[in-house]
Amino acid sequence: MDENADLHRLTFDDKEITLIGTAHVSRESADLVERVISEEKPETVCVELCRSRYQAIIQKDKWQDTDLIKVIKEKKAFLLLSNLILSSFQKAIGKKLGIRPGEEMIRAISAAEGIGAHIHLADREIRTTLLRAWRRMRFRDKFRLFYQLLGSFGGMEDLTKEAVEEMKKKDILHMLLDEMGKSQPLLKEVLIDERDRYLSQMIKTAPGKSIVAVVGAGHVPGIMVSLYESTDLRPLDEVPPERKMAGVFKWGIPGLIVALFIGGFFFSGTAATMDMVRYWVFTTAIMSGIGAAASFAHPVTILSAALVAPITTIHPLIAAGWIAGLVEVFMGKPKVRDFEALPEDIMSVKGFWRNKITRVLLVVVFTNIGASLGTFLGISMLVKVFS
Repeated sequence: MDENADLHRLTFDDKEITLIGTAHVSRESADLVERVISEEKPETVCVELCRSRYQAIIQKDKWQDTDLIKVIKEKKAFLLLSNLILSSFQKAIGKKLGIRPGEEMIRAISAAEGIGAHIHLADREIRTTLLRAWRRMRFRDKFRLFYQLLGSFGGMEDLTKEAVEEMKKKDILHMLLDEMGKSQPLLKEVLIDERDRYLSQMIKTAPGKSIVAVVGAGHVPGIMVSLYESTDLRPLDEVPPERKMAGVFKWGIPGLIVALFIGGFFFSGTAATMDMVRYWVFTTAIMSGIGAAASFAHPVTILSAALVAPITTIHPLIAAGWIAGLVEVFMGKPKVRDFEALPEDIMSVKGFWRNKITRVLLVVVFTNIGASLGTFLGISMLVKVFS
């Protein structure tokens, strides 16, 4: 077999490991993966997939099992929306290059099945990875991440031929995450560095003595370094608790608002207190309603977002976005065609707002953002009246 710069021959104990670094939207990578597995006939093929991502590949209609109400109640709307935006980025570039994102993983699975090799899922569960990043991020970092993710939509139509050719040689998703990691080092640590160690441990402990491992090219350097180091996977599989500051904000801000109302009543009188109530209701309701409207929510959803905001913003366990999202589900319940159209709709900003599934997620996120802005604006107005 002709040697290739993307092939790395490694030995660990009695195992012979062929590490293939791929670009997730490269036809050449997909061809290489299929050829290597077919010719070398390894006992095991390791793929950079977790159980849920593997199921998504082999079950084409998996989106139809999505329970949006459960997603909202478990506070996963932002995580799911972020994952969809990342997927859309890959799909858009894949369309530009004329190949399905993840084609190399699909080919690896098919080739492994063709020779009767064991398929070993080597990546950490995507939900664990996202939650590890999410729980350790500050609010402003989450907001900045969302802004960066939305920015990934831009400029796809302006790609030059040279840029397209360069993308064929690289792991595109790794490039995007690495770029984000420059401004948010925590993201790079969780999404790339930790997974380098995780992948290396899973690969070297895979069954069999001859192993072919298919991973994104960006992970290859880290895997080659970590391969000869001992890695305990248990800490990497743990989901950290919410940040202490998150708890302070969850209970501290409502406490501050209530204290301002009480202080206003005792020190400024009933008239001033009523002014504070009116200001609070007005600012939180308007901003929450604007957030829902920005996601093109149903009129009833917008009204609901406005009505509940004055109460949810001083309740530490309820968010206006959750209620607005649930109302949006009931007002325009996603149909089978929405699930079928989802892979295509997430290719564009317009599609995100058109598809009922992603629109519900946008309603939750945008309403919460609007209610949060209304909260801080309302606090400033309460302070002025109180003073």
